[in-house]
Amino acid sequence: MWNASSDNQEMKKSSEYDYEVFLSFRGPYTRTDIADYLYVSMIDVGIRAYRDYEELCTGEEISGQLLQAIQHSKISIPIFSKGYANSPWCLRDLVKMVESKNIGG
Repeated sequence: MWNASSDNQEMKKSSEYDYEVFLSFRGPYTRTDIADYLYVSMIDVGIRAYRDYEELCTGEEISGQLLQAIQHSKISIPIFSKGYANSPWCLRDLVKMVESKNIGG
């Protein structure tokens, strides 16, 4: 049975986020395959997804903007690959994802 009240609450909850999904990946290993496939698939079905090279403008402060995008995403998906754990940027993103989950649920 359709419930307008719960639908409105879900829409309000979803709109509190800039993105529904934040993708974290190590570029050289996944940028042109799994990360691209996931991103395009989500966008095609109307999911607001974030991936760094689509959203960042040249010259912007990358670290702060990435951390903010993680905070303003409903869920985060780390794509573990060869070299992911060797990247300080990826590990910092991962820490922020865990912190955001622990704080926001």
